Amino acid sequence: MRSASLFAALLLVSTPVFATDSRREQDFATAIQQQLSMGQAIWLKSADKTFLALYTEAEKTDNSQAAIVLHDMGEHPDAKPLIHRLRTTLPIHNWATLALQMPIRESGARSEDYYPLFDEARARIDASVEHLLKSGAKHIAIVGYGMGALMAAYRLGDKPNDVTALVSISLPVPQTTAVPAQSLDLIKKVQLPFLDVYAEFDLPAVLDSARQRRMAGKDNPVYRQIRMDGEDHGYQQDYDLLVKRVYSWLTTTVSED
Repeated sequence: MRSASLFAALLLVSTPVFATDSRREQDFATAIQQQLSMGQAIWLKSADKTFLALYTEAEKTDNSQAAIVLHDMGEHPDAKPLIHRLRTTLPIHNWATLALQMPIRESGARSEDYYPLFDEARARIDASVEHLLKSGAKHIAIVGYGMGALMAAYRLGDKPNDVTALVSISLPVPQTTAVPAQSLDLIKKVQLPFLDVYAEFDLPAVLDSARQRRMAGKDNPVYRQIRMDGEDHGYQQDYDLLVKRVYSWLTTTVSED
């Protein structure tokens, strides 16, 4: 009996725990709050965990249109330049933003290490949607970048409830059997206005799958794909143009009641 108990204890110790790196999240949160110059830091709760979100009001509207902004792998809700520019520029064009701290792993973790975090990511998106609805939002879009785009597709493929549109920036199609990361299947399930943006010199998992993504979205009449010429995965040549493409598409595709 004692041997069995010891074996069980060792098994529990050796079993990997797939959860966000809370210490790393807290370090990000501390640094962001010390230098935040636009928007408001708020704390949301999903399951038993709280996580940071940055809310920025729209300048000329009643915040009835809101975009949830999801960063790439290993980043944070004010990552520069792209996430920061999205969350601070969309409000100038009538879209309030709520940039979320998504679950992250330790520095140097691989893409495969993130797939077990997707249910936690979905719960955070759910919590943010609920928060925006309670705050009066009527049209909610999700703008995801890289791993954030894949997390968004995972949530919307499962239940698109209360979300109006999806913008994916550099959505990867990983070579994996992990169920949460089957991008092409997820694209087929997302029957919402869907903008699929990628760079001419993007990562192989994004660039090489562009045609496959178009084919996966062919039955969605409001799926559109755009290639940003001259850009790589960081979009640093002209990230303002990318942000303009995003808010222009949202403005023409998602209209007020």
